[in-house]
Amino acid sequence: MSDKSAILAEDHGTPAAQLYAERSKRLADALELKKPDRVPISLSFGMYLAKSEGVSRQELYENPDTLYGAIENATRRYQPDAYALMRLTSGPSQILGELMTKWPGHQLSPENSFQFHEGEYMKVEDYDAFLADPGDWAIRTYLPRIYPTLQGLSKLPPLGMASVGFYALNSFLSSLKLPEVATALEALAKAARVQVSWSQKIDANVERMAALGFPAMPFGGESIHAPFDFMADTLRGMRGIFLDMRRNPDKLLAAEEKSIGMQVAYAVASGKKRAFIPLHRGSDGFISLPMFERFYWPQLKDFMLRLIDAGITPNVFYEGSWDKRLEYLAELPKGKTVGKFQQSDIFKVKEVLGDTMCINGGMPISMLLGSDAVQLREYTHRLCEEVGKGGGFIMTTDIADMEGCNPEMVKVWVDSTKEFGKV
Repeated sequence: MSDKSAILAEDHGTPAAQLYAERSKRLADALELKKPDRVPISLSFGMYLAKSEGVSRQELYENPDTLYGAIENATRRYQPDAYALMRLTSGPSQILGELMTKWPGHQLSPENSFQFHEGEYMKVEDYDAFLADPGDWAIRTYLPRIYPTLQGLSKLPPLGMASVGFYALNSFLSSLKLPEVATALEALAKAARVQVSWSQKIDANVERMAALGFPAMPFGGESIHAPFDFMADTLRGMRGIFLDMRRNPDKLLAAEEKSIGMQVAYAVASGKKRAFIPLHRGSDGFISLPMFERFYWPQLKDFMLRLIDAGITPNVFYEGSWDKRLEYLAELPKGKTVGKFQQSDIFKVKEVLGDTMCINGGMPISMLLGSDAVQLREYTHRLCEEVGKGGGFIMTTDIADMEGCNPEMVKVWVDSTKEFGKV
């Protein structure tokens, strides 16, 4: 930490370098299913920052100085063991005219939260082209469909012809002079500059927070998707995917398999040791067990095993309730994945998976909204005592956004975790 170690955090005057080392060790022990000195707690502020800092949601998505100043203020106020980065910015989407997201201050009021607008952006008749060459289909068909400013990419020659080298050069260069192609490439370059600038601000924030003694939440890495979700979320949509399970099961299964190889290669190329996988469509209330066993779990398990073999730890967000699917998760190799659970019975999760994966979650947002201090302390005590027993547990909220939480209750929760977490 060099001279940064001289900066003191607001924790009884303990040097920030020492706090950073202690917090990092606490998190690492939990991730490795070891028993830390106490249960670590990590905060994902999200749009909670808008109210706490008196700024609009639009400002948080568009002004990195405002966003990371707010994260720093909140983190220093509550003194957690880790904090969550916020990587979303509306800039690239606005430049490209994206159709699948809506942003505050643009398609929404400045005070609204980011929204995802699902659609059937891949048609059923696209399966053959996707399976034949997903890269070519994505560049020349899919991107022009979801980004109006990129419609010129449809004018490019088939991308596979680039493998001819010199003999295809004229065709490719000629296509670049078309006004609509030039417009598309200029828009991509502009969006890239905005994204790079935002990423540089993130990196600077991580360094500053480390200097203050706070590690970033250790769940980062590239965001990738369960094979079924890969096809369902941004391609076929819910209506399309449900029809495919009945009418086009073989093509759906083939497309899922295709997605695995692409995503593993993508994660490896990132050079990061973790990958974030939010599971949107696999929960108890979404698809039946027979469908889960055919279309979801075998592909997801294979996907995670391939990531693990490549030296990448899957950090998985089990959205919804997975109470009826926990036994499947017990098939995963021990200590090789991390699981965040939203609506599952966290005590049952510990019972079934406590020796399989690091568990994070536990605190329902509802308790930080409306419970009293006595109830909150009692529940926090139970979480630390039962889910934290033996290690392998990181206390977090059940979703990755604390919007609407009562600041006083957040303080009670953090302090109670530190008090009761030495189990």
